[in-house]
Amino acid sequence: MKILYLKTVPSTQLYLKELIQNNKIKAPVAVVANEQTHGIGSRNNSWNSKEGNLFLSFALNSRELPKDLKLESASIYFAYILKETLAFYGSLVFLKWPNDFYIGRSKVGGMITTIVGETLICGVGLNLDCEVDEFSRFDVDINKNDLIKSYFANLEKRFLWKQVFSKYKLEFHTNKNLFTHNDTTEISLDSTELEDDGSLSINGKRIYSRR
Repeated sequence: MKILYLKTVPSTQLYLKELIQNNKIKAPVAVVANEQTHGIGSRNNSWNSKEGNLFLSFALNSRELPKDLKLESASIYFAYILKETLAFYGSLVFLKWPNDFYIGRSKVGGMITTIVGETLICGVGLNLDCEVDEFSRFDVDINKNDLIKSYFANLEKRFLWKQVFSKYKLEFHTNKNLFTHNDTTEISLDSTELEDDGSLSINGKRIYSRR
């Protein structure tokens, strides 16, 4: 994985997306910034923070993704592998459906995915070093470069979706006191069932991640 290191950037995801769209670079590639000033979060919210936290986006060719991975659930797949990487360093972080990282009842980061042609782009923001606004910081000290190296090493193992999802499903009970959103509607995760393709079932209707 080629990695581009930047001092500051409005958004690692938009920066990488523009490079891909203009055929200036090809996957696999990643962008890491020390500071992000106009980051993108879930539902078009911002994810900005201070120097010391993790701002990472990476691009993969969709042909290299697991054959059993439904693209609508890509956030779950890549976020859970990152969750397991963080747990290796002693963190109690868990994944709230479909792409938020929580410790207890506090959000500490998130992931968002988008498709550009044949390329999947994943953007990650984690408060490794300091709190920002209403979001907390991580429960353990982790070196960013070590984390990135470990995470990409795990991605290179190319786990199948069913291997990753089977573990996430066992931990889904950690979501039960939290909420998610479908468009502008807030949904209690306690009232949902997690389906094998990563969607949520509520009142007979399936909801897929749009992130």
